[in-house]
Amino acid sequence: MAERNGRTVRDLRRANRTAVLQKLYFDGPLSRFELGPATGLSSGSVSNVVADLIADGLLEEAGSVDSDGGRPRTLLRVAPGSGHMIGVDVGETRVRVELFDLTLTERARTERPLTPQRYDVEVIVGHIRDGVAEVLAATGIAPGQLLGVGIGVPGIVERTPDRGAVVHGQTIGWDAVPLESLLRSAAGLPDTVACFIDNGAKTLGQAEMWFGGGRGARNAAVVLFGSGVGACLVTADVAQGRAVEWGHLTVRVRGRRCRCGALGCLEAYAGAESLLERWREGGGHPPEGVDEETALTAMLAAAHPDRGSAVDPVALAVLEETAEYLGAGLSDLINLFQPERILIGGWAGLQLGTGFLPAVRRHATAYALRHPAEKVTIELGTLGPDAVTVGAAILPLADFFARGGRRPEPAPEGPPPAWRAALRERAPS
Repeated sequence: MAERNGRTVRDLRRANRTAVLQKLYFDGPLSRFELGPATGLSSGSVSNVVADLIADGLLEEAGSVDSDGGRPRTLLRVAPGSGHMIGVDVGETRVRVELFDLTLTERARTERPLTPQRYDVEVIVGHIRDGVAEVLAATGIAPGQLLGVGIGVPGIVERTPDRGAVVHGQTIGWDAVPLESLLRSAAGLPDTVACFIDNGAKTLGQAEMWFGGGRGARNAAVVLFGSGVGACLVTADVAQGRAVEWGHLTVRVRGRRCRCGALGCLEAYAGAESLLERWREGGGHPPEGVDEETALTAMLAAAHPDRGSAVDPVALAVLEETAEYLGAGLSDLINLFQPERILIGGWAGLQLGTGFLPAVRRHATAYALRHPAEKVTIELGTLGPDAVTVGAAILPLADFFARGGRRPEPAPEGPPPAWRAALRERAPS
Protein backbone atom coordinates (compact mmCIF):
# COMPACT_ATOMS: atom_id res chain seq x y z
CA MET A 1 0.00 0.00 0.00
CA ALA A 2 1.44 3.37 -1.04
CA GLU A 3 0.79 6.81 0.40
CA ARG A 4 0.12 9.87 -1.76
CA ASN A 5 3.81 10.80 -1.78
CA GLY A 6 4.68 7.38 -3.18
CA ARG A 7 6.09 5.98 0.07
CA THR A 8 4.82 2.58 1.10
CA VAL A 9 4.05 1.40 4.63
CA ARG A 10 7.24 -0.62 4.42
CA ASP A 11 9.20 2.55 3.59
CA LEU A 12 7.65 4.31 6.59
CA ARG A 13 8.53 1.47 8.96
CA ARG A 14 12.08 1.39 7.66
CA ALA A 15 12.41 5.17 8.14
CA ASN A 16 11.06 4.93 11.69
CA ARG A 17 13.49 2.12 12.55
CA THR A 18 16.35 4.17 11.10
CA ALA A 19 15.37 7.24 13.13
CA VAL A 20 15.26 5.30 16.41
CA LEU A 21 18.45 3.35 15.72
CA GLN A 22 20.47 6.42 14.80
CA LYS A 23 19.22 8.47 17.75
CA LEU A 24 20.16 5.73 20.20
CA TYR A 25 23.45 5.11 18.41
CA PHE A 26 24.68 8.69 18.61
CA ASP A 27 22.84 10.03 21.67
CA GLY A 28 21.85 6.98 23.73
CA PRO A 29 21.12 5.51 26.14
CA LEU A 30 17.62 7.05 26.06
CA SER A 31 14.22 6.06 27.40
CA ARG A 32 11.16 5.46 25.24
CA PHE A 33 9.74 8.69 26.65
CA GLU A 34 12.80 10.64 25.42
CA LEU A 35 12.80 8.97 22.00
CA GLY A 36 9.44 10.50 21.05
CA PRO A 37 10.46 14.18 20.96
CA ALA A 38 13.99 13.26 19.85
CA THR A 39 12.76 11.49 16.70
CA GLY A 40 9.45 13.25 16.09
CA LEU A 41 7.56 9.94 16.35
CA SER A 42 4.40 9.36 18.36
CA SER A 43 4.63 7.34 21.58
CA GLY A 44 2.77 4.51 19.89
CA SER A 45 5.20 4.45 16.97
CA VAL A 46 8.17 4.52 19.35
CA SER A 47 6.77 1.57 21.32
CA ASN A 48 6.20 -0.45 18.15
CA VAL A 49 9.62 0.31 16.69
CA VAL A 50 11.44 -0.37 19.95
CA ALA A 51 9.63 -3.70 20.39
CA ASP A 52 10.56 -4.62 16.82
CA LEU A 53 14.23 -3.70 17.29
CA ILE A 54 14.45 -5.57 20.61
CA ALA A 55 12.94 -8.65 18.95
CA ASP A 56 15.65 -8.39 16.28
CA GLY A 57 18.32 -8.22 18.99
CA LEU A 58 19.46 -4.73 17.99
CA LEU A 59 18.54 -2.97 21.25
CA GLU A 60 19.14 -3.85 24.89
CA GLU A 61 18.33 -2.34 28.26
CA ALA A 62 20.95 -0.09 29.85
CA GLY A 63 19.63 0.61 33.34
CA SER A 64 16.90 3.02 34.37
CA VAL A 65 16.32 6.62 35.49
CA ASP A 66 13.79 8.06 37.91
CA SER A 67 10.77 9.84 36.44
CA ASP A 68 8.74 12.66 37.97
CA GLY A 69 6.46 10.84 40.35
CA GLY A 70 6.10 7.69 38.26
CA ARG A 71 7.87 4.42 37.74
CA PRO A 72 11.56 4.51 36.73
CA ARG A 73 12.06 4.71 32.98
CA THR A 74 14.09 1.98 31.29
CA LEU A 75 17.03 3.19 29.23
CA LEU A 76 17.78 1.61 25.87
CA ARG A 77 20.95 1.38 23.82
CA VAL A 78 22.19 -0.30 20.67
CA ALA A 79 23.45 -3.82 21.44
CA PRO A 80 27.17 -3.89 20.52
CA GLY A 81 27.22 -7.58 19.57
CA SER A 82 24.22 -7.41 17.27
CA GLY A 83 26.33 -6.73 14.20
CA HIS A 84 29.93 -6.64 12.97
CA MET A 85 31.75 -4.78 10.21
CA ILE A 86 35.26 -4.94 8.78
CA GLY A 87 37.23 -1.85 7.81
CA VAL A 88 40.28 -2.04 5.53
CA ASP A 89 42.87 0.67 4.89
CA VAL A 90 44.95 0.13 1.76
CA GLY A 91 47.67 2.54 2.83
CA GLU A 92 51.11 3.49 1.59
CA THR A 93 53.12 1.37 3.99
CA ARG A 94 50.71 -1.39 5.00
CA VAL A 95 47.26 -2.90 4.56
CA ARG A 96 45.39 -2.65 7.85
CA VAL A 97 42.28 -4.80 8.51
CA GLU A 98 40.11 -4.29 11.60
CA LEU A 99 36.90 -6.00 12.75
CA PHE A 100 34.44 -3.89 14.76
CA ASP A 101 31.23 -4.59 16.61
CA LEU A 102 28.11 -2.52 15.90
CA THR A 103 29.28 0.32 18.15
CA LEU A 104 32.64 0.45 16.31
CA THR A 105 34.60 -1.05 19.18
CA GLU A 106 37.58 -2.89 17.73
CA ARG A 107 37.43 -6.66 18.21
CA ALA A 108 40.44 -7.76 16.16
CA ARG A 109 43.06 -6.36 13.82
CA THR A 110 45.91 -7.39 11.58
CA GLU A 111 48.42 -5.56 9.40
CA ARG A 112 50.34 -6.57 6.30
CA PRO A 113 53.46 -4.48 5.54
CA LEU A 114 53.88 -3.55 1.90
CA THR A 115 57.12 -4.39 0.10
CA PRO A 116 58.61 -2.42 -2.84
CA GLN A 117 56.12 -4.07 -5.24
CA ARG A 118 53.51 -2.92 -2.75
CA TYR A 119 50.78 -1.89 -5.15
CA ASP A 120 50.74 -5.03 -7.26
CA VAL A 121 47.00 -5.71 -7.49
CA GLU A 122 47.30 -9.42 -6.73
CA VAL A 123 49.39 -8.67 -3.64
CA ILE A 124 46.84 -6.16 -2.31
CA VAL A 125 43.91 -8.51 -2.98
CA GLY A 126 45.77 -11.31 -1.21
CA HIS A 127 46.51 -9.12 1.81
CA ILE A 128 42.85 -8.12 2.11
CA ARG A 129 41.63 -11.71 1.66
CA ASP A 130 44.02 -13.09 4.26
CA GLY A 131 43.47 -10.21 6.67
CA VAL A 132 39.70 -10.59 6.59
CA ALA A 133 40.00 -14.34 7.16
CA GLU A 134 42.40 -13.76 10.07
CA VAL A 135 40.21 -11.30 12.01
CA LEU A 136 37.16 -13.50 11.50
CA ALA A 137 39.01 -16.57 12.75
CA ALA A 138 40.32 -14.63 15.76
CA THR A 139 36.79 -13.71 16.86
CA GLY A 140 34.90 -16.81 15.74
CA ILE A 141 32.55 -14.75 13.58
CA ALA A 142 31.30 -16.40 10.40
CA PRO A 143 31.53 -14.39 7.14
CA GLY A 144 27.76 -14.46 6.71
CA GLN A 145 27.31 -12.62 10.03
CA LEU A 146 29.05 -9.50 8.73
CA LEU A 147 27.06 -6.41 7.83
CA GLY A 148 29.69 -5.71 5.21
CA VAL A 149 33.33 -4.98 4.44
CA GLY A 150 34.44 -1.39 3.81
CA ILE A 151 37.72 -0.61 2.05
CA GLY A 152 39.53 2.72 1.75
CA VAL A 153 41.87 2.96 -1.25
CA PRO A 154 44.08 5.60 -2.88
CA GLY A 155 42.62 6.94 -6.11
CA ILE A 156 39.29 7.63 -7.76
CA VAL A 157 36.56 5.02 -7.27
CA GLU A 158 34.00 4.50 -10.04
CA ARG A 159 30.96 2.28 -9.61
CA THR A 160 30.04 0.26 -12.69
CA PRO A 161 26.97 -1.95 -13.26
CA ASP A 162 28.94 -4.97 -14.44
CA ARG A 163 32.17 -4.94 -12.39
CA GLY A 164 31.17 -3.10 -9.22
CA ALA A 165 33.74 -0.67 -7.79
CA VAL A 166 36.62 0.11 -10.16
CA VAL A 167 39.69 2.00 -8.89
CA HIS A 168 41.66 4.53 -10.94
CA GLY A 169 44.89 5.03 -8.96
CA GLN A 170 47.28 6.83 -11.28
CA THR A 171 49.93 7.42 -8.61
CA ILE A 172 50.11 3.72 -7.74
CA GLY A 173 49.83 2.35 -11.28
CA TRP A 174 46.21 1.19 -11.07
CA ASP A 175 44.30 1.77 -14.28
CA ALA A 176 40.61 0.83 -13.97
CA VAL A 177 41.29 -2.02 -11.52
CA PRO A 178 38.02 -3.95 -10.87
CA LEU A 179 38.85 -4.34 -7.19
CA GLU A 180 35.39 -5.41 -6.04
CA SER A 181 35.04 -8.24 -8.52
CA LEU A 182 38.63 -9.37 -7.85
CA LEU A 183 37.92 -9.51 -4.11
CA ARG A 184 34.69 -11.41 -4.63
CA SER A 185 36.48 -13.95 -6.77
CA ALA A 186 39.50 -14.35 -4.48
CA ALA A 187 37.92 -14.08 -1.03
CA GLY A 188 34.61 -15.81 -1.67
CA LEU A 189 32.47 -13.39 0.31
CA PRO A 190 28.86 -14.57 0.63
CA ASP A 191 26.47 -12.69 -1.63
CA THR A 192 24.71 -11.21 1.40
CA VAL A 193 27.90 -9.50 2.59
CA ALA A 194 28.23 -6.23 0.74
CA CYS A 195 31.64 -4.86 -0.23
CA PHE A 196 31.95 -1.06 -0.06
CA ILE A 197 35.00 0.55 -1.67
CA ASP A 198 35.76 4.27 -1.53
CA ASN A 199 38.60 6.74 -1.54
CA GLY A 200 40.67 6.61 1.66
CA ALA A 201 40.47 10.37 2.23
CA LYS A 202 36.69 10.12 2.08
CA THR A 203 36.56 7.30 4.63
CA LEU A 204 38.86 9.37 6.87
CA GLY A 205 36.46 12.29 6.45
CA GLN A 206 33.44 10.16 7.32
CA ALA A 207 35.11 8.92 10.50
CA GLU A 208 36.04 12.41 11.68
CA MET A 209 32.58 13.79 10.84
CA TRP A 210 30.73 10.97 12.65
CA PHE A 211 32.95 10.48 15.69
CA GLY A 212 35.88 12.91 15.64
CA GLY A 213 36.77 16.56 15.29
CA GLY A 214 34.17 17.20 12.58
CA ARG A 215 31.08 16.48 14.68
CA GLY A 216 28.62 19.36 14.55
CA ALA A 217 30.19 21.03 11.52
CA ARG A 218 27.99 21.71 8.49
CA ASN A 219 30.85 22.46 6.10
CA ALA A 220 34.25 20.91 6.59
CA ALA A 221 37.35 19.75 4.77
CA VAL A 222 39.21 16.73 6.11
CA VAL A 223 42.66 16.34 4.55
CA LEU A 224 44.85 13.25 4.55
CA PHE A 225 48.64 13.29 4.46
CA GLY A 226 50.57 10.09 4.00
CA SER A 227 52.92 9.23 1.16
CA GLY A 228 50.29 10.99 -0.92
CA VAL A 229 47.80 13.77 -0.23
CA GLY A 230 44.01 13.80 -0.50
CA ALA A 231 40.93 15.51 0.92
CA CYS A 232 37.25 14.98 1.65
CA LEU A 233 34.76 17.85 1.43
CA VAL A 234 31.55 17.81 3.44
CA THR A 235 28.86 20.39 2.63
CA ALA A 236 25.14 20.76 3.13
CA ASP A 237 24.66 19.38 -0.40
CA VAL A 238 26.98 16.40 0.08
CA ALA A 239 26.55 15.38 3.71
CA GLN A 240 28.33 12.04 3.24
CA GLY A 241 31.41 13.79 1.86
CA ARG A 242 33.08 13.92 -1.54
CA ALA A 243 36.66 12.90 -2.22
CA VAL A 244 38.76 15.38 -4.20
CA GLU A 245 42.24 14.87 -5.65
CA TRP A 246 43.53 17.90 -3.77
CA GLY A 247 47.05 16.51 -3.71
CA HIS A 248 47.30 17.12 -7.45
CA LEU A 249 46.53 20.80 -7.24
CA THR A 250 49.40 22.66 -8.94
CA VAL A 251 51.32 24.72 -6.39
CA ARG A 252 54.41 25.44 -8.49
CA VAL A 253 54.59 25.87 -12.26
CA ARG A 254 57.30 23.65 -13.77
CA GLY A 255 58.00 22.32 -10.28
CA ARG A 256 58.95 18.89 -9.02
CA ARG A 257 57.57 15.88 -10.85
CA CYS A 258 54.78 14.17 -8.95
CA ARG A 259 54.08 10.44 -8.78
CA CYS A 260 51.12 11.09 -11.09
CA GLY A 261 53.51 12.31 -13.81
CA ALA A 262 52.57 16.00 -13.70
CA LEU A 263 54.81 18.84 -12.53
CA GLY A 264 54.34 20.97 -9.43
CA CYS A 265 51.59 19.06 -7.60
CA LEU A 266 51.07 19.69 -3.88
CA GLU A 267 51.80 15.99 -3.29
CA ALA A 268 55.25 16.46 -4.85
CA TYR A 269 56.10 18.83 -1.98
CA ALA A 270 53.90 17.77 0.94
CA GLY A 271 53.63 13.98 0.65
CA ALA A 272 55.86 11.97 2.99
CA GLU A 273 57.64 10.28 0.09
CA SER A 274 58.62 13.64 -1.42
CA LEU A 275 59.59 15.07 1.97
CA LEU A 276 62.15 12.32 2.45
CA GLU A 277 63.41 12.72 -1.14
CA ARG A 278 63.91 16.46 -0.64
CA TRP A 279 65.77 15.85 2.62
CA ARG A 280 68.10 13.42 0.83
CA GLU A 281 68.57 15.75 -2.17
CA GLY A 282 69.56 18.59 0.17
CA GLY A 283 72.30 16.52 1.76
CA GLY A 284 70.34 14.99 4.62
CA HIS A 285 70.60 11.36 5.66
CA PRO A 286 67.23 9.61 6.01
CA PRO A 287 67.59 6.23 7.75
CA GLU A 288 67.91 3.32 5.35
CA GLY A 289 65.97 0.06 5.43
CA VAL A 290 62.96 1.44 7.35
CA ASP A 291 59.42 2.31 6.30
CA GLU A 292 58.31 5.86 5.55
CA GLU A 293 56.63 6.35 8.92
CA THR A 294 59.85 5.56 10.78
CA ALA A 295 61.91 7.69 8.38
CA LEU A 296 59.60 10.70 8.78
CA THR A 297 59.78 10.35 12.57
CA ALA A 298 63.58 10.50 12.26
CA MET A 299 63.34 13.61 10.05
CA LEU A 300 61.16 15.41 12.58
CA ALA A 301 63.54 14.42 15.37
CA ALA A 302 66.49 15.78 13.35
CA ALA A 303 64.70 19.11 12.86
CA HIS A 304 63.71 19.36 16.54
CA PRO A 305 66.31 17.26 18.41
CA ASP A 306 66.43 16.61 22.11
CA ARG A 307 68.46 18.96 24.26
CA GLY A 308 72.16 18.66 23.53
CA SER A 309 71.81 17.45 19.93
CA ALA A 310 72.50 19.59 16.89
CA VAL A 311 69.66 20.64 14.59
CA ASP A 312 69.78 19.23 11.08
CA PRO A 313 69.41 22.46 9.06
CA VAL A 314 68.37 20.62 5.90
CA ALA A 315 65.56 18.73 7.62
CA LEU A 316 64.35 21.91 9.32
CA ALA A 317 64.42 23.92 6.08
CA VAL A 318 62.50 21.25 4.15
CA LEU A 319 59.85 20.96 6.86
CA GLU A 320 59.43 24.72 7.16
CA GLU A 321 59.03 25.00 3.38
CA THR A 322 56.53 22.14 3.49
CA ALA A 323 54.47 24.00 6.11
CA GLU A 324 54.18 26.89 3.67
CA TYR A 325 53.13 24.61 0.81
CA LEU A 326 50.53 23.01 3.07
CA GLY A 327 49.24 26.40 4.12
CA ALA A 328 49.01 27.53 0.51
CA GLY A 329 47.13 24.34 -0.41
CA LEU A 330 44.71 24.82 2.47
CA SER A 331 44.13 28.42 1.39
CA ASP A 332 42.77 27.12 -1.91
CA LEU A 333 40.27 24.95 -0.03
CA ILE A 334 39.32 27.98 2.06
CA ASN A 335 38.84 30.25 -0.94
CA LEU A 336 36.98 27.70 -3.06
CA PHE A 337 34.72 26.03 -0.50
CA GLN A 338 34.70 28.32 2.58
CA PRO A 339 34.63 25.49 5.15
CA GLU A 340 34.01 26.31 8.79
CA ARG A 341 36.46 23.61 9.85
CA ILE A 342 39.58 21.98 8.38
CA LEU A 343 40.93 18.80 9.97
CA ILE A 344 44.37 17.38 9.20
CA GLY A 345 44.72 13.61 9.41
CA GLY A 346 46.69 10.68 8.04
CA TRP A 347 49.80 9.29 9.68
CA ALA A 348 52.11 11.93 8.15
CA GLY A 349 49.68 14.78 8.79
CA LEU A 350 49.42 13.87 12.47
CA GLN A 351 53.21 13.68 12.78
CA LEU A 352 53.78 16.98 10.99
CA GLY A 353 51.02 18.71 12.89
CA THR A 354 52.66 18.18 16.28
CA GLY A 355 55.40 20.68 15.45
CA PHE A 356 54.25 22.65 12.43
CA LEU A 357 50.50 23.25 12.83
CA PRO A 358 50.94 26.89 13.96
CA ALA A 359 53.06 27.62 10.88
CA VAL A 360 50.54 25.88 8.59
CA ARG A 361 47.74 28.01 10.07
CA ARG A 362 49.77 31.18 9.62
CA HIS A 363 50.53 30.46 5.96
CA ALA A 364 46.95 29.38 5.21
CA THR A 365 45.66 32.68 6.58
CA ALA A 366 48.25 34.68 4.66
CA TYR A 367 47.40 33.07 1.31
CA ALA A 368 43.60 32.95 1.73
CA LEU A 369 41.02 35.68 1.32
CA ARG A 370 40.48 37.47 4.62
CA HIS A 371 36.73 36.92 5.05
CA PRO A 372 36.62 33.09 4.68
CA ALA A 373 39.94 32.75 6.51
CA GLU A 374 38.47 34.49 9.57
CA LYS A 375 35.66 31.94 9.73
CA VAL A 376 37.66 28.70 9.51
CA THR A 377 39.46 26.72 12.20
CA ILE A 378 42.37 24.42 11.34
CA GLU A 379 43.00 21.53 13.73
CA LEU A 380 44.38 18.00 13.80
CA GLY A 381 41.97 15.09 13.44
CA THR A 382 41.10 13.42 16.73
CA LEU A 383 40.78 9.75 15.73
CA GLY A 384 44.46 9.00 15.17
CA PRO A 385 46.07 6.81 12.49
CA ASP A 386 43.20 4.27 12.52
CA ALA A 387 40.67 6.80 11.22
CA VAL A 388 40.66 5.39 7.66
CA THR A 389 39.71 1.89 8.84
CA VAL A 390 37.03 3.32 11.15
CA GLY A 391 35.63 5.32 8.24
CA ALA A 392 35.76 2.27 5.98
CA ALA A 393 33.71 0.32 8.54
CA ILE A 394 31.20 3.19 8.60
CA LEU A 395 30.34 2.44 4.95
CA PRO A 396 28.49 -0.83 5.73
CA LEU A 397 27.19 0.64 8.99
CA ALA A 398 25.57 3.57 7.17
CA ASP A 399 24.00 1.15 4.71
CA PHE A 400 22.68 -0.91 7.64
CA PHE A 401 21.08 2.20 9.13
CA ALA A 402 19.57 3.16 5.77
CA ARG A 403 17.87 -0.25 5.64
CA GLY A 404 16.41 0.30 9.11
CA GLY A 405 18.68 -2.31 10.64
CA ARG A 406 17.46 -5.04 8.31
CA ARG A 407 19.94 -7.54 6.95
CA PRO A 408 19.79 -8.88 3.38
CA GLU A 409 18.13 -12.27 2.99
CA PRO A 410 20.65 -15.03 3.78
CA ALA A 411 22.18 -16.87 0.85
CA PRO A 412 20.86 -20.42 0.35
CA GLU A 413 24.37 -21.89 0.53
CA GLY A 414 27.13 -21.42 3.08
CA PRO A 415 30.42 -19.62 2.42
CA PRO A 416 32.11 -20.68 -0.83
CA PRO A 417 35.00 -23.14 -0.61
CA ALA A 418 37.71 -20.49 -1.07
CA TRP A 419 36.51 -18.58 1.96
CA ARG A 420 36.10 -21.68 4.13
CA ALA A 421 39.61 -22.81 3.21
CA ALA A 422 41.08 -19.46 4.19
CA LEU A 423 39.29 -19.61 7.54
CA ARG A 424 40.41 -23.19 8.22
CA GLU A 425 44.05 -22.24 7.60
CA ARG A 426 43.89 -19.52 10.27
CA ALA A 427 41.50 -21.08 12.76
CA PRO A 428 43.00 -21.38 16.26
CA SER A 429 43.89 -24.96 17.17
